[in-house]
Amino acid sequence: MVSSLDRVRAMFCAGSILCVMLLPAAALAQDDVILYAFHGGTDGDSPHAGLIADKAGNLYGTTYFGGAVCKYPGCGTVFEISAAGAETVVHAFARQGDGAYPSAGLVADNAANLYGTTISGGAGDYKGCGKNGCGTVFKLAPDGTETVLYSFKGRFNGDGGAPYAGLIADGAGNLYGTTLFGGNNNCQSGCGTVFKVAPDGTETVLYAFQGGNDGAYPEAGLIADEAGNLYGTTSGNHFGNTIGPGTIFRISPDGTETVLHVFGSQPDDGVYPYAGLVEDSSGNFYGTTSEGGTNSFGTVFKLAPDGTETVLYAFRNKKDGENPLGGVILDKAGNLYGTTSFGSTNAGAAFKLSPAGKLVVLHDFSGGADGANPEAGLILCKGGELCGTTTAGGDAGTVFEIKK
Repeated sequence: MVSSLDRVRAMFCAGSILCVMLLPAAALAQDDVILYAFHGGTDGDSPHAGLIADKAGNLYGTTYFGGAVCKYPGCGTVFEISAAGAETVVHAFARQGDGAYPSAGLVADNAANLYGTTISGGAGDYKGCGKNGCGTVFKLAPDGTETVLYSFKGRFNGDGGAPYAGLIADGAGNLYGTTLFGGNNNCQSGCGTVFKVAPDGTETVLYAFQGGNDGAYPEAGLIADEAGNLYGTTSGNHFGNTIGPGTIFRISPDGTETVLHVFGSQPDDGVYPYAGLVEDSSGNFYGTTSEGGTNSFGTVFKLAPDGTETVLYAFRNKKDGENPLGGVILDKAGNLYGTTSFGSTNAGAAFKLSPAGKLVVLHDFSGGADGANPEAGLILCKGGELCGTTTAGGDAGTVFEIKK
């Protein structure tokens, strides 16, 4: 499995915007419909992130590569798949001055503006992140106009670098997210940050991870409660040359960090959470770890308000999946839905986990036309079905729909 940390190391048919009509949706199995298969060129390539949907049933997301601006394999795109069946590249990233390589999904406001992050590009201090820049926070207006709200400057300036996760917004239009690196020099490239970007583009580091017991390298986004507390995960810790198993944390409005759980602190616990959290009405948090558990293939976990962590399910590789990189969503009956990036047929799976702990594989990806290796979670889309993306399969990844 190649993590994001490893990778960092090593609506509109006009002008230059590409609009491609879809072929009729291909029903590849009773439980799976491909809404779009990327071609790996100007239409986009390798969607790593999940989707959002509007009230009309249009889907929006990002591809890590592709687009018509940068040289092959491209710097990534923002795309729309309309309810009527068309894929539109809303924006193709251009790297310097613009962003490059969006690894996260999008968030929308009431005016239909889209907001997101790129892990590279922008106008930051290239010394901190290499010649391609340290990443951006961007806004896309409904007419397709892109604005870079903030360009990160990297670990040498303390503001963070390489935002792998998406954003959340508050009622005042402030955006909140995480950066994988930067913040301080305790880790080789900084241990990561939690940040806020105001509507005027002012960035504030709310917390800079120190790399020890407080966690390091947050790859996932945040959720917030009514009191303004932010909750998330770190994919690891940093103890000298050793990468630890990760944490669940809370950041209070005054910037105080509280570690709610350290992974690997009990037998058969999960380790290395790459995804964020979802909360139920009782204040329980749910998420996934990419590794660990009784079989070492990853887990689905629950964290109670009193801090008690329970492994709800440990994956078993060929039988049901391996290495969940995306998070889970929760329905009113308490069922959890998510994906594994590997295992089952070696190309990953989509699953349902009941409150009783029974896991059902909803779809085994074949690695062919139906896609392979989903890295993101699922959303509820039109008709109450589940929609998501695969990074591979088809030609260069897919957008799919499956039955619950």
